[in-house]
Amino acid sequence: MIARKKGMIWMKAKIIDGKAVAARVKNEVKNEAERLRQNGIVPGLAVVLVGDDPASAIYVEGKKKACAQCCIRSFEYVLDKSVNREVLLELVGKLNNDPKVSGILIQSPLPEQIDESEIIAAISPEKDVDAFHARNVGKIMIGKFDFLPCTPSGIMELIADSGIKVEGAGCVVVGRSNIVGKPMAMLLLHKHGTVTICHSRTKDLASLCREADILVAAAGKPKIITADMVKPGAAVIDVGIHRLAAADSNGKKICGDVDFDAVSEVAGYITPVPGGVGPMTIAMLMKNTVTAAKLQSVNH
Repeated sequence: MIARKKGMIWMKAKIIDGKAVAARVKNEVKNEAERLRQNGIVPGLAVVLVGDDPASAIYVEGKKKACAQCCIRSFEYVLDKSVNREVLLELVGKLNNDPKVSGILIQSPLPEQIDESEIIAAISPEKDVDAFHARNVGKIMIGKFDFLPCTPSGIMELIADSGIKVEGAGCVVVGRSNIVGKPMAMLLLHKHGTVTICHSRTKDLASLCREADILVAAAGKPKIITADMVKPGAAVIDVGIHRLAAADSNGKKICGDVDFDAVSEVAGYITPVPGGVGPMTIAMLMKNTVTAAKLQSVNH
């Protein structure tokens, strides 16, 4: 996109359309699911929601809708927020043994009385479509995985679809969570990127970010990445999503970890919020569920 300002011409960043890429992925998943059905294999996703968190309820509804689009059976379990660990573990065990369930997803966050790591460990690794189980995490580390975490794998899909070269690129990941930051770094490394992981205790974050050809912002802080932190022409992937108490100067009530308006005048590629990484997360969940169904049909 070309923009003008006081007689000067510069290139604005190309917007990476997550909705379009997600639609393509879901269509591919649908075709694969239909092929499996012809062979008597019906992929099924069980989603467990504990409590009444509004944001979680919206995410679960989005997953149910995506299942319908992709010819995947959807099973939903809603438990009271006061539920104890024994009840939740019993449900996980039941789903592990249910042949109609290909994948199990426990919606985060869980109530404080539940140890999330214990619940994740109880999920059968072959039904762990979030790829959070320690066995699947280990497989990702050595590059011989069955499943990839949905958000990082969605980002890799966006990067590939945009024609952005990872091999030899300087890659900076801002954030070190088990869900995004750490696996994101590993996936970039597997594609031969040179990876730096930054976090809340990183010294001189700005100078490290400025070295990045590919910058992934997953810090969980609104607009932490500003234009002066971005290398001209870099690909900037924004994982964050934040609801603002009041609309900003452009009338927006949602923003990411990146100051989109300013950074888009410096970067070569950028994902919007919303409509960037978010749609990919659910699309890759659907892909993992179909993968799980295929693996289970072979193993059983």
